[in-house]
Amino acid sequence: MRATASLYAFLIVALPSAQLNAQDGYKIYISVDMEGVVGVVSSDHLGPSGFEYSKAREWMTAEVNAAIEGARAAGATEFVISDSHGNGENLLIDRLPADVTLIRSWPRPLMMMEGIDETFDAVIFIGYHSSTNNPTGVRAHTFSSGRLAGIYLNGTAMPEAGINAAIAGHFGVPVIMISGDDAALEETRKLIGEIEGAVVKQAISYQSARTLMPGVAYNLIREKVTSAVGRIGDFDSYVLETPITLDLVFKNYRPSEMLAYLPIVERTDSHSIRFMGRDMVEISKFLEFVLTYDASLSP
Repeated sequence: MRATASLYAFLIVALPSAQLNAQDGYKIYISVDMEGVVGVVSSDHLGPSGFEYSKAREWMTAEVNAAIEGARAAGATEFVISDSHGNGENLLIDRLPADVTLIRSWPRPLMMMEGIDETFDAVIFIGYHSSTNNPTGVRAHTFSSGRLAGIYLNGTAMPEAGINAAIAGHFGVPVIMISGDDAALEETRKLIGEIEGAVVKQAISYQSARTLMPGVAYNLIREKVTSAVGRIGDFDSYVLETPITLDLVFKNYRPSEMLAYLPIVERTDSHSIRFMGRDMVEISKFLEFVLTYDASLSP
């Protein structure tokens, strides 16, 4: 019995954490957007007033379910899903598995990554798009297509995938897979490394794409997620050097003017501000404040 106990204690110390977690089942965080979902190309798909929004919600939900199925096939047993598009109420909750946790609506301190912490083994991005700095990509923007012309962390232009990967990296959790159009995958890989990717459509312009059929896209996502979780130990967290410099470029003049009234904000030019954060949690909270606050908010 003593020999068995000693061997068990040795394994606990010596084995990589990913191998130990695999015995119990991986815990996976899935952040979901809509612009990168199969078939989605325009405002007709992106909000309740769009005539194909109801269909886009179905495609979005099916892509998430495909990702869950793929992760389960490789040993994942616990999931937190973040509905991170628009009003945050897009996923069809009654079509998701009963054993997952869903995060909905806004505001959230960690934005598209609310609920992430050090207990997760990996992050998956579904339905992601390229950044506002990217000249290609379906519905390319970073958080706000109407308000922001650029987001930079430590001087590097960031897509949403990069910011969200850095939030996950704060907790030591790697991003292992992304789905979306070809521009989103290329941009994300250049920034955070060669993660697994499912290209569900090829971007033609801001509002057009050469798209796979939904069933084909779901199979591809399922396959790529299984592959990613199957080699989960190969991926590194995306960690930024702290303190972190956040530069925001607005499309209009007045937001930078008004935010510069705050002593923690520096106005760097007519349309831009700078904020220094101790870590990605502070950066995320500041971004959520900038993008959400309105003096008329109620209740």
